[in-house]
Amino acid sequence: MTNIKQKITPNLWFDRQAEEAAKFYTSIFKNSRIGKIIRASKAGFEIHGLPEGTVMTIEFEIEGQKFIALNGGPLFKFTPAVSFLVACNTKEEVDAIWEKLSEGGTALMELGEYQFSEKYGWTQDRYGLSWQVMFMGDRKIKQKITPTLMFVGEQCGKAEAAINFYTSVFNNAKVGDIDRYGKGEEPDKEGTIKHAAFTLENQEFAAMDSALKHDFTFNEAISFMVECETQEEIDYYWEKLTAEGGQESVCGWLKDKFGVSWQVAPTVLEEMLRDHDKEKVERVTNAFLKMKKFDIGKLKKAYEG
Repeated sequence: MTNIKQKITPNLWFDRQAEEAAKFYTSIFKNSRIGKIIRASKAGFEIHGLPEGTVMTIEFEIEGQKFIALNGGPLFKFTPAVSFLVACNTKEEVDAIWEKLSEGGTALMELGEYQFSEKYGWTQDRYGLSWQVMFMGDRKIKQKITPTLMFVGEQCGKAEAAINFYTSVFNNAKVGDIDRYGKGEEPDKEGTIKHAAFTLENQEFAAMDSALKHDFTFNEAISFMVECETQEEIDYYWEKLTAEGGQESVCGWLKDKFGVSWQVAPTVLEEMLRDHDKEKVERVTNAFLKMKKFDIGKLKKAYEG
C-alpha cells in the first residue's frame, strides 16, 4: 500500500458489498489500488455470518490514502455525520468525480456554486456513503480526501471540544484554520464551528457543527482504525479514547465520549489472520472474538498454539 505509514485508517461497514465497493471507488480515483484481503474462517460464523473463504475485510487505496471495507451485515448504515471531502484542482475534475459518485445515489446539496466554493456538491453514493466534492480554486491541496465529522443533535456545539480532545490524544497533531458561525446564522449558535481543519498523525481531518434538524448521528458504520505496534500503544489509545464517558465494545472497537467509533488494533493481527494455516487462523479468531481491548500476548499464544 502506501509508502508513508498511515496511522489512522477509515473503516467502512458494508452489508455484503465491501469488495464491490472497493472496486467501485478504485475505479473513480487516481493513484488507487486494491490491497490486502482477509477472508472469513469457520470460527465466529455465528457472529459474522460469513461463509468460510468469503471476504471479511478488504484494504483499498484511493488518491494514495488507505481505507478498509468490511462485510459486517445489515446492522449499521452510513450517515452524513461522517463524510469524505474530495478536494479538486479544476471544475472539470469536480464534474467527473461527481458524476461517478452520484450515479445511483442521492444528492444532499446539489452540485453548484456556493459562497465558499465556485463548484461544490454533497452526495450519498449508491452505498449510502457521503462525499463532498469541492473545487478549491487557488487553495493548496495538502490531502486529496479529508474525513469530515459533523456534530449534530446532542453533539452539536461539541466540534471544538472534540478537535481539542483528538489533538491531545494523537501525535503529530495540530488545530488548523477555524471558521465560526456568526450572528444571524441561526439555528447555529454564534461561535460554534462552521468548518475547522485539524491534523492527527500528519493526516488531515475536518469537523463542523450543524444545528439543523438531522435524524442521524455518528455510528459504527464508519470507524477509525488506529494501528498499534505494541501493547503499550493499545493500552494508551484504549484508555484515552474511552475516557470521560466513552464506551468499550468488543474486538477492539470503542466509542469515544462524542459517539465517534474507533478500532484500536495490533498490526500483527492482520498478519495472523492472513496466514495460510487455517488452524492458526481459527485459534486467533476464537481468541480475539472473546476480547474487548486486544491483548497481543494472548493473540500470539493462540497463534502459536
